[in-house]
Amino acid sequence: MKRAGILINPFVTTESELYQPRRIAEELELLGVHAEIVPNAWKAQIGRDKIEMPCFDGYDFCVLLDKDKYVPRMLEKCGMRLFNPAAAVELCDDKMLTHIALAGVVPMPQTYPAPLCYKEEVPDEPVPLPLDFPVVVKECFGSLGKQVYLARDRAELAALSKALRRRPYLLQEYIAESAGRDVRAICVGGEIVACMKRTAEGDFRSNLSLGGRGEPYPADEEMKSLCAKVSSCLGLDYCGVDLLFGKDGYLVCEVNSNAFFSGIERVTGVNVARAYAEYMIRTVEGKI
Repeated sequence: MKRAGILINPFVTTESELYQPRRIAEELELLGVHAEIVPNAWKAQIGRDKIEMPCFDGYDFCVLLDKDKYVPRMLEKCGMRLFNPAAAVELCDDKMLTHIALAGVVPMPQTYPAPLCYKEEVPDEPVPLPLDFPVVVKECFGSLGKQVYLARDRAELAALSKALRRRPYLLQEYIAESAGRDVRAICVGGEIVACMKRTAEGDFRSNLSLGGRGEPYPADEEMKSLCAKVSSCLGLDYCGVDLLFGKDGYLVCEVNSNAFFSGIERVTGVNVARAYAEYMIRTVEGKI
């Protein structure tokens, strides 16, 4: 029997966070793969002459559900197949790196990296901005929409710039046509397996975790093509692609390598965990 390790953050405690690894483990077990959830704490070390990871001995592959940069790289150096690969997770974890990688590959909102500040004091006026207000302000590292803000004027932008001065963040064109609504597509192996439209209730962000409402949404050919390009470019086995409604078609807003699927499973009735488990098994068996 094949064995899989599901690597999670050691500080995960809530039921909503544990749903993902538990569902993947359940579906792998049903398909004949013994799966174990492994908290990512003190599981690896660099010895005097080699990397030592005894707790991963005997696994045929690893499902990476943590955003740690180091242990996944160590696992790959030891020959472990990760779903997703370490480099793909790193690209998605940093929103600016995601946009850089996808530039020229898929259409996206106009995006600018904000200048980093290394001083305690900053000017009251932010650096001149080549975008019209309102403007979307995003921390480069964040999830569930919690590190995304809307600056309606120069004063709000100045306040946000000051608050975020020591953290990487970006400035992005506000897509008025898509205000409070977007599409979340879950992709496995570059193909959409589940898709829903998210609509906000009094917020410009449409995340379900922030109170947004989800409904099934048909994936058309344009969307399928964009998601395939995103998955291929970033090297992803699994991801959630967020698409905005632009004037001339979809715009890729964000890509999440560890996109939660409990909400989209509930909305669409699609067994995302089973689709991902089947894909991983076919891959390690050399059928993909």
